Amino acid sequence: MRARELSAGPLELPVGATDDVDAVTRAVLTASRLLVAVSARSLAEVEERVTLPQFRMLVVLSTRGTTKLVTLAEQLQVAPSTAMRMVDRLIGAGLVDRRTNPDNRRETLLRLTEEGRRTVDHVTARRRREIATVVRRLAPGQRAALVEALTAFTEAGHEPHPPADVLV
Repeated sequence: MRARELSAGPLELPVGATDDVDAVTRAVLTASRLLVAVSARSLAEVEERVTLPQFRMLVVLSTRGTTKLVTLAEQLQVAPSTAMRMVDRLIGAGLVDRRTNPDNRRETLLRLTEEGRRTVDHVTARRRREIATVVRRLAPGQRAALVEALTAFTEAGHEPHPPADVLV
């Protein structure tokens, strides 16, 4: 579709267009390959210490702040035992800190260390630069249509929006 067609209202289809779920799914899968490649490249410098799932955990801790293990596991949609193993590795790498909740001694609270925050900031900045390079190749109308489409896609997938001051 051309940018002019993409900028139609959210409930309108361009003239002659069909609502082809398979075509949209293919387009999203193709775009996701690009985004996965960008993610992998952005992690290249820290991949000896952090895997992609572990980085996702660091990002959740970065956006949520100090968090209970159970809440973190829910956010990542993994079992608490899986989250605990990931946390143990990240603690070993010096990226996460574990403390007992002073209000409930049976709970463990997790937070990024300064090194963990620097890692998230570094990887995120590298990812943003590479994505910005791709976005600059789009015409302004295509950029606007992409923002609209990706916002709708994110909302349909129930992905929470990060706070405005967080660069994810």
